[in-house]
Parts: sequence; structure tokens; C-alpha cells
Amino acid sequence: MEDDRISVLETQLSQARLIAEESDKKYEEMARRIAMLEADLERAEERATTGEGKIVELEEELRVVGNNLKSLEVSEEKAQQREEAYEQQIRISTAKLKEAMQKEETYEMSIRQQSQRLQEAEARAEFAERSVQKLQKEVDRLEDDLLGEREKTHLLQEEVETTLKDLQSM
Repeated sequence: MEDDRISVLETQLSQARLIAEESDKKYEEMARRIAMLEADLERAEERATTGEGKIVELEEELRVVGNNLKSLEVSEEKAQQREEAYEQQIRISTAKLKEAMQKEETYEMSIRQQSQRLQEAEARAEFAERSVQKLQKEVDRLEDDLLGEREKTHLLQEEVETTLKDLQSM
């Protein structure tokens, strides 16, 4: 029963480790995506600055640059929304990682406690086995003594019967 429980705990520990590894991978992927988004955002901001300079120079290009700027603002807003979503995902992954690590610590402590209890139970079982062996030796000795006493009693009974017969025949 304790073996089953240890097996379950080991399985849960393995699952917790897998969750932690998956969280780490997700975190690294989100960090990479954020870096890419920041680079995209930086390029978008550079284009917006260039567009604003052309607005001053060319009135006709104002409309084109204005449209481009609106497009870039939409892209930036989407990028910010994605960045916020990634940050939220990172926070969730970090919380899951912390939870998995806490579970791992709990499982490890439980395994140590169960191992200690197992060792104590094995020591008690070993002591009980030695006690049983000692008691069995004592029982064997007493049975041997009992057989010896029964033999003596039987011999004495025969002697008494023989004596009684001798007395009766007189």
C-alpha cells in the first residue's frame, strides 16, 4: 500500500516536473516573441517618424503618410495587445511554475517522510521477526521438555501399574 502511494507520489512528481519544464519552454518562447515584437515596434516607430518629416515637406504625401500612420497605429495597438497577452501568459506560466515547484517540494518532503516511515516499519518488522524466532525457540524447547516429562510420566505409570499387579498377585 505504501509502495502504491510512493508510486503515485513519484508519478505526481514526474508530472510536476513536466509541467515546470513546459512552463520554462513557454516562458522562453514568450520572451523570444516579445523581443521580436519590440523589434517590430521599433521599426514601426522609425517609419512613423520618417512619415511625419515628409508631412512637413510635401502636402500631397500628407494624406498617404497619414493613412500609413493610422495603419501603423493599428499595428502598434495590436502589437501592444499581443504584448499584454504575452505578458499575461508569462505571469500565468510563472505562477504555474512556482506552483509546480511548491508541489515538487511537498512531494519530495512526503517521499522523505514515507521513506523514513518505511525504514522504521522495516526495523520494527525485523525486530518482530527476531522476537518470533526467539519465541519459537522457546516454544520448541518447552515442547521438548513436555515430551520428556510425558515420557517420564508414562514410565512412572507403567511402574505403578506393575507394582499394583505385583501387590495384587501377593
